[in-house]
Amino acid sequence: MQRLILTFFVASFGFSASLMANDWPQWQGYHRDAISQETGLMKTWPSGGPELAWRVTGLGGGDSTPSIADGRIFGMSNRGEDEVVWALSEKNGEQLWVTKLGPAYQQDMPQSKEGPGCTPTVDGKLLFVMGMAGNVACLSVEDGTLVWQRDLKEDFGGTIPRWSYRESPLIDGEKMIVTPGGNKATIVALDKRTGKTLWQSKTQQEEAQPMKEEPREEPPRGGERGRGRRGFSRGGPRPDAAYASAIAIDFGGQRQYVQLTAKALVSVAADDGQLLWKYDRPANAMGINCSTPIYHDGLVFAASAYGNGGGAVQLNKTDDGTIEAEEVYFTSNMQNHHGGMIVVDGCLYGANGGNGGGFLACLDYQTGEVLWRERSAQKGALAMADGLLYLRTEDGTVLLIEPNQEEYVEKGRFEQPDRTDSPAWAHPVIANGKLYIRDHDLLLCYDVAEK
Repeated sequence: MQRLILTFFVASFGFSASLMANDWPQWQGYHRDAISQETGLMKTWPSGGPELAWRVTGLGGGDSTPSIADGRIFGMSNRGEDEVVWALSEKNGEQLWVTKLGPAYQQDMPQSKEGPGCTPTVDGKLLFVMGMAGNVACLSVEDGTLVWQRDLKEDFGGTIPRWSYRESPLIDGEKMIVTPGGNKATIVALDKRTGKTLWQSKTQQEEAQPMKEEPREEPPRGGERGRGRRGFSRGGPRPDAAYASAIAIDFGGQRQYVQLTAKALVSVAADDGQLLWKYDRPANAMGINCSTPIYHDGLVFAASAYGNGGGAVQLNKTDDGTIEAEEVYFTSNMQNHHGGMIVVDGCLYGANGGNGGGFLACLDYQTGEVLWRERSAQKGALAMADGLLYLRTEDGTVLLIEPNQEEYVEKGRFEQPDRTDSPAWAHPVIANGKLYIRDHDLLLCYDVAEK
């Protein structure tokens, strides 16, 4: 009976039963909420941080956060003129294989141009990735052999976002969910084993309007309300795809996929891609929407930076069977750029701030009320394991924080060695007693298991 329950539980999230609960097999971990189920980890860190177990260099450029499953670490990089997928040994970081996905995409914008940002998704013997130009692929976990490839631009009329495709594919049962964001399809479902199109969904009723050519420039600093169309591809249609990754939720007996696009938070039916509901306010006017939506305690929450904020909606099923999303609150106090957010014990934790910086904030998840803000915990990316928050700030400082609705409680911090001059945008990963920190060419593995 226990085996039957475990098999059903794992299948409900689309993963093979061979994956271990303490692995981190996809973007934001096992449940796509940035929370590990692991226990037995350090509750405080010594001065200087936890012990460094090993380090490897030579990965190549990119902000791809690693995924970890069944003794292997997976990631993506640009190496010279190639965009590659790689696998390392979880034991010591030794390279197991590397596969060329295609030519390295030359992004116009300077931020994060070094390489891909996709976290590979592991599903049993298969690995799923997305390149910067929209090359989605399935590879063999064992040796990196390419199983199939599709092109979001060529196959679905996708429009490459200004900072390229950054999505991490969602695997749900036999489906792979990705966001071309073009004229033919906003979101598509592919057969994970063959790459065959199962359905494609257009979430915007109006036709995309052509854009005027505009000068290259950095997006507005956090707090500025840029109402123009900068931040999108130069010329051509305005893309629907932003930089977030979708989640799967169940409501009212229906499976649905929720995604923050360039224009709105949307939900489509899992079986046929039909648009179920849409909520515009979490999407900023720039279309630079990066953070993964949250579904917790009956509310769906999404947020973005650039003078915007975050909003929560309550889903309701009407008499005719349709689903409506009713706004519960909207707050400008959670302008989450791309570091992600976590809900624990009724509190929403995340960095509030954009290009101009920011710091950690704690809000009441049900109301949006600010409970506290802490300037010593600078803007960065969040993960959680064994009841504690791991914050990797953009300057490279790594913090251990106790969730507490009354006050900020820090349990340790250390400075990442050998920092590059790029913002530290790859998220921290905790798996099997280890903390992984990637800085482009470098991967650090720290032992955080309780002694």
